[in-house]
Amino acid sequence: MPGDRSTAVIGTDGLDALIRVLAAGGRTVIGPTVRDGAIVLAEIAGGDELPYGWGVELEAGHYRLRPRDDGAAFAHSAGPQSWKTYLHPQRERQWTADRGADGAMTVTEDDTPPSSYAFLGVRPCDLRAIAVQDRVLSGGPHTDSRYRARRERAFLVAVECTEPGATCFCTSMGAGPAAEPGYDLALTEVVDAGGHRFWARAGSEEGASVLAELPRTPPDGATETAARERVAEAADRMGRSMPPVDLQILMRDTLHAERWNDVASRCLTCGNCTMACPTCFCTTAEDVTDLTGDHTERWRRWESCFDLEFSHLPGGPVRASGHSRYRQWATHKLGTWYDQFGSSGCVGCGRCIVWCPVGIDITEEAHALNDERAAGAVQDEAPS
Repeated sequence: MPGDRSTAVIGTDGLDALIRVLAAGGRTVIGPTVRDGAIVLAEIAGGDELPYGWGVELEAGHYRLRPRDDGAAFAHSAGPQSWKTYLHPQRERQWTADRGADGAMTVTEDDTPPSSYAFLGVRPCDLRAIAVQDRVLSGGPHTDSRYRARRERAFLVAVECTEPGATCFCTSMGAGPAAEPGYDLALTEVVDAGGHRFWARAGSEEGASVLAELPRTPPDGATETAARERVAEAADRMGRSMPPVDLQILMRDTLHAERWNDVASRCLTCGNCTMACPTCFCTTAEDVTDLTGDHTERWRRWESCFDLEFSHLPGGPVRASGHSRYRQWATHKLGTWYDQFGSSGCVGCGRCIVWCPVGIDITEEAHALNDERAAGAVQDEAPS
């Protein structure tokens, strides 16, 4: 195609070709697909595995697939997983130790080469989440070398949101529904009288090279206009919102609000919210030894601040109550994350709302805290 290599229009055949081109380049392509009653992330080999014609019905503590008449591939909201599953795996071996016949110990670091992933269907909220984890895990003085190696090899295909879910609030967090820089390719899906197509833009040299290999047509005004309109409309149809205040200050001013007791009475401290969250990064270490005692392995796995043992010290846990653990999670996510990493730890994806078994809604809690503060009912210090 002559002219600009950075923008084009592709059809569903181009989407299928995109998957095959990325796979032919040695990448493991991960994208959304329908499995076990949900739209989940998994390795895919062709466009026919994408969830064409499926949407989702979301509410607090509720997730259901629903068929769509338009055959759209990406008109669904964030599912139970995020790309964290691949960039910052749930469980990862760090080293092994073996005792030989002479009693000498040999410790071997696990140096398994990182996978080269291509992520297809990265929502703008998840694109922001990846950027947040980049700052946390590879942007400071204590870099996670394994995360950085996987991240440097990843190819990101963002898909802008045109139909937000009932639990989405990315606009409140400045994380969507339009894709911000950080992608290799960005797609916006359009299904109308003009056909089923995608407005595609390259965000990197590699993205432009991949786009040049796909069946495509030059960008046209009608497709670009329709794509922009659908994203703008999505911004006005968010199912949730945060109060329009400085959330960092709100969290600081309401540490002793009565609302924390209310939410603590409902919270199961199960940690689902932290497991589903695309930015939560805490881990712990566990050692596994075989029956002989001659072989042991050190594994790193995800940990949750809702776990009673998370803050355990010789004198006992620092946060022994569900009240203190929920408050720690929410105030860190919305407030003190700024102090550590310069941004919010929340991207407005709504996963914590959907996958909470009792339907606790972080936006509802923030509004309640703001209302309590506005009424002057927040105590200056914890009651004695």
